[in-house]
Amino acid sequence: MQIAICDDEQGVREALAKKIEKMYPQAGVALYETCEELLDSSIPLDILLLDIQMPGKDGMETARILRAQNRRMILIFITGMEEYVFQAFDVGAFHYLVKPFSDEKLMSVLQNAAMQYEEQSERAPSRPDSACRYVVVLSGGSHIRILLDDIIYAEVYNRKVVIHKKEEDIEYYGKLSDLEQQAGGDFFRTHRAYLVHFKYVVKYNASEVYMEKGSVLLAKRKYSAFVKQYMRYLLSEVGK
Repeated sequence: MQIAICDDEQGVREALAKKIEKMYPQAGVALYETCEELLDSSIPLDILLLDIQMPGKDGMETARILRAQNRRMILIFITGMEEYVFQAFDVGAFHYLVKPFSDEKLMSVLQNAAMQYEEQSERAPSRPDSACRYVVVLSGGSHIRILLDDIIYAEVYNRKVVIHKKEEDIEYYGKLSDLEQQAGGDFFRTHRAYLVHFKYVVKYNASEVYMEKGSVLLAKRKYSAFVKQYMRYLLSEVGK
């Protein structure tokens, strides 16, 4: 297990390293004073403790770059600023530690991070393959089999459920909640009127999710849950 610490305060870096080495003597621990040094490093990252307010390139910008390169990296922000917590969700942060934090809190977070690292290393994705699963709907007097893997998103419109696929849209009388239960963990109800397939998400913000075909609303109260579940989905895809 390779752990990295990136903080511009030497005292913080050394204190964290000492505690981590005591907890995990077999782990490699790399220290970086700037984000530029971190980005230039060729050392693989399993767990990263990253400060946000840094001279030069800041931690949040660096996290976005690293996340694009390594979806499996377990990211823990260490910062004195609480206002970045929602941005931390955007880059799939595992935890957000606000300075000063206790040794007990650090130990708890690192233990959970190490457990997730072990799970990612050892387990295969356990969810059923959506490419082989399907739903059957009654549309236009015919029963139609629709592969879940082909569904980009579904919506409620004029008391009908409309399933959007790449080649066509299929509508039928039914409940979106029923489709949601059948679809499983690869899908997310972003809004009472929309159900999206993570496979086809292109980008998102706090109010909208952009799909390969169209876009849907993202309810404010569901934003945090959406980001967490989407990050879990991406991690499981990397493990395939």
